[in-house]
Amino acid sequence: DPDMPFVPSIPEDQFILVEEGDPAVIPCRTSDPDAQVTLANSLDKSVYALYDTKQGFIGNFPAGSYTCKTMVKGVEFKSDEFLIYIIRATSQLPVEIEALKTVYKTGETIVVTCVVFDNEVVNLQWNYPGKVKEKGLIKLDDIKVPSQKLVYTLTIPEATVKDTGDYECTARHATKEVKENKKVVITVHDKGFVHLEPQFSPLEAVKLHKVKNFVVDVQ
Repeated sequence: DPDMPFVPSIPEDQFILVEEGDPAVIPCRTSDPDAQVTLANSLDKSVYALYDTKQGFIGNFPAGSYTCKTMVKGVEFKSDEFLIYIIRATSQLPVEIEALKTVYKTGETIVVTCVVFDNEVVNLQWNYPGKVKEKGLIKLDDIKVPSQKLVYTLTIPEATVKDTGDYECTARHATKEVKENKKVVITVHDKGFVHLEPQFSPLEAVKLHKVKNFVVDVQ
């Protein structure tokens, strides 16, 4: 198509995640397999890389924006802009889940934290009893010093007995088919749950210099 030499790209193709040291593909494909295509960076300087008409430019590119160019009958055409983002990631997906406590009373705030180590970009999903009602508040802290970790915090305000159950986080690797799942069980009680059984009367007497034991059974 001389009026559209570059095959239209979808938004997902324009954002390219690449692990450190791995080659990337900038997917600007042409409708004419014989078209001469060049690649330019954000400073409009030419970048030399292998071009495959069925895939695009292939190479180890620094992070930044790139645009492809071609000429059709003396007219220059530019592709969409492609953004390359270099991420730190490991082939493994170390994940930990923790709760400050696992037993709550009605009205308290439940807090559960899921931490992903050594990976800069992951897809993380929570499953918990109140998810259908979107009861949870989720916060993400991206910590880079002294080491990379993503801290996802799930907060459930004003807990009720219905919030009792499994709290589960599932992390998926950004570029590999790797996922990790962690779970903690939370219990919410309707009221106080300590039962005392004193084995003595409301009023007790003891003789001077004598020893008397006061026993209480706690359940």
